[in-house]
Amino acid sequence: MDKPIELTDKTFKDAVDKNPLVVVDCWAPWCGPCQMIGPIIEELARDYAGKIVFGKLNVDENQGVAKEYEIMSIPALLVLKNGEHVDTIIGAMPREALEPKITQHL
Repeated sequence: MDKPIELTDKTFKDAVDKNPLVVVDCWAPWCGPCQMIGPIIEELARDYAGKIVFGKLNVDENQGVAKEYEIMSIPALLVLKNGEHVDTIIGAMPREALEPKITQHL
């Protein structure tokens, strides 16, 4: 996958179960910082294709996952390795700061 996949409450578990490392961008259209990290997530999805699957989950439309993982502020990135939630990265940051937080889980 060389671009983020759109996830919903219905497709979330399947995507997490089928891929060894999934990073889910929890966002909403009205969130300015979410719009700022969107292009970074796109770049990372391209650069780590075959190693990390990136997903985007609109928390306004998919509140089940947001509740389950206690997402209180966005942007929030859920890191799931082998089906287990191993990290949550909260807030917008430049790629230089974000990338090592994600790749440490490879």
